[in-house]
Amino acid sequence: MRRRVGVTWWTGMSSFPVGLLRKMAAEHRMMSVRGCMAAFLAMLCTFSSGKCDEQVPLMLWTSEGSGLLSQAVPAAGHIVGVTQLNSYLETALGSSPRNVLLFLQDKMSIEDFTMYGGAFGNKQDSAFPNLEGALLSSPSSLVLPTVAWPASNAVIGQLQDQLDTSPLYLDPEMLSQLRLNASTPALLVFRLPYSTGADLMSVKEVLSGNDEVIGQVMSIMKSQSVPYTAVYTAVRPSRVSSISMDMEAGVRGGRSLLQYGDRKRERERQREKERAEKKANDRASERTGVYPPVEFKEGGAGCIMLWAENLTVSVLRGGRWERHDLTALTFGEGVTPRLQGSLCNQSHSSLVLNYENILGHRSFKLVFAMSQRHYKVSARRWFTLDAVEIEYDGQKATFNGSRNVYAPAEYSYRCQSVTNFRYPVLVPRTSKDPANQWRVSFTDFQIQGFNVAGGEFSYASDCAGFFSPGIWMGLLTSLLMLVVLTYGLHMIMQLHTMDRFDDPKGPAISVPQTD
Repeated sequence: MRRRVGVTWWTGMSSFPVGLLRKMAAEHRMMSVRGCMAAFLAMLCTFSSGKCDEQVPLMLWTSEGSGLLSQAVPAAGHIVGVTQLNSYLETALGSSPRNVLLFLQDKMSIEDFTMYGGAFGNKQDSAFPNLEGALLSSPSSLVLPTVAWPASNAVIGQLQDQLDTSPLYLDPEMLSQLRLNASTPALLVFRLPYSTGADLMSVKEVLSGNDEVIGQVMSIMKSQSVPYTAVYTAVRPSRVSSISMDMEAGVRGGRSLLQYGDRKRERERQREKERAEKKANDRASERTGVYPPVEFKEGGAGCIMLWAENLTVSVLRGGRWERHDLTALTFGEGVTPRLQGSLCNQSHSSLVLNYENILGHRSFKLVFAMSQRHYKVSARRWFTLDAVEIEYDGQKATFNGSRNVYAPAEYSYRCQSVTNFRYPVLVPRTSKDPANQWRVSFTDFQIQGFNVAGGEFSYASDCAGFFSPGIWMGLLTSLLMLVVLTYGLHMIMQLHTMDRFDDPKGPAISVPQTD
């Protein structure tokens, strides 16, 4: 018999099963309250700790076990905060599979299920068939319609603390190549977009695409027979709730709910607010887009610094390159890379970045080995990046970088692109080295292995030469045009006018034919 879990809607007016999300949305859309109840709920939203327009839904389900059956459903009108959400997750993971799939959407509100979930009987028009199927087929599930968005925004950190593992950002293609172990905890994060445009169909298409991603991930996990716990939520709400406006209209009574304002102007105001919010988010992302570098300290003082806009590794398997992006695991706000094994002294330094479960390898390290020495010809000390090493499951791939990556010892080294396959700067140490099966790529790369002071990079020695191909092309073109101009001026200066002219009133000019 299929289990049905009752979840109470925030108004306290009705109860409904978890699986029927469209009915939940329909109840939210079609409810009609009396004037006194609307006024009371309006005051409740005004004075509650969480605002009515700052809530996102959260759905949690498992592939096996019944750990969510013991979860107490929040009371009507209650908004789940950070502490309570952490308690829910801790209880759920205590008896549920610890391979966690986190589907984290940029924005989401309960109105998205109202508008695009087939809430009015048109099931074929729903944008969430895979999500609904996963909830209905799950032996244990939980839906929290009203979670304060700061709590949902912190869900990654809460899961990371409880699982004691770092998040791994994937897509369905990368998941199909990953082999999971039921006994080892894993936090797999799938970031899902959300359209903020004015076109309603574009929002529905994006949500349908996100639902297809959820369906693909569920199919892959089912084919691998790995138990899992799935969480679907968002970072922040997608729109301002219209509950407060509906309440005010309800106070006026009767059919005033349908006559509240001009719908066209209301939609325009809503779009303007969304555009302003998008601009604010863009400005915020620009401010936080530059993340701090990785810094290794010895005795409380910094001695090695590394920064890159993008850091990726790829391995050749079965005639194709499998790629993994390490940027999110190395840089960013709140990210603390593990630097065990790093060292630095007056002549040598080594920066070791430790990872787990990268391209199917349980142990994975990226090592930057540097040294400095005094050169008599230049009468100064220079540091070189001697090698970039990839250590994985007891094997080592070594790339030599000393020929191209170097700078004065008191400077840092910077280069727009450092790779071993396109305009290679790093080369395998030998022709038989495992490095021939690997690719590394650093974009906007900067490193300093010595003389770090104040937690900032020193003056950067750039890898780009002074005369680039573009500069040479400009110089040669300018020189050619200058030669043509000089030749033309020389020819003009050689022209001479006649010293005698024919006078029609005088005798004709006679030009002798012989000397």
